[in-house]
Amino acid sequence: MHKIKVEDKEFEIFLENDTLSKRIRLMGIQINVDYEGKCPLFIGVLNGSFLFLADLVKEINIPCEVAFIRVASYQGTTSTGEIKELIGLPDDIEGRDIIIVEDIVDTGLTLTHILKMINEKNPASVKVSSLLLKPAALKYNIDALEYVGFEIPNEFVVGYGLDYNGLGRNLTDIYRATGV
Repeated sequence: MHKIKVEDKEFEIFLENDTLSKRIRLMGIQINVDYEGKCPLFIGVLNGSFLFLADLVKEINIPCEVAFIRVASYQGTTSTGEIKELIGLPDDIEGRDIIIVEDIVDTGLTLTHILKMINEKNPASVKVSSLLLKPAALKYNIDALEYVGFEIPNEFVVGYGLDYNGLGRNLTDIYRATGV
């Protein structure tokens, strides 16, 4: 089995890029159907969503726009439980159809914070597209979570935008930590 090392942790292959691409293609098809006749605004949550968002919008064949927000709640491999807003939302989202794009939803704390901020600006609709979801880690009910690539166990993963202490985002596959 293909293993890599990122900083002081060992990781093994978990989801290969080909598998990711096929699932993202299907997610894009569903979004195209669901938003036919509309022009959704995709809001990518930085830094982790950048690869997923780029590949997802390549599958979108309806008019759309892209923006980014950056929030932070992580340090090392665990959530600090504290949200720090770093880069704000676009001003012009009132009456718009919004699709928040996340790399991973684990506890749901960050996403709950983002949804609250977006809903205060009166969008027409808000849905969430997340490549990964850890149901066992979820602490918040997130009704807007509409498009999920993969449900995964509550394990630490890296690659394809996901990092460990800032490293590993550039890996084309997703790896899970071993011997944690």
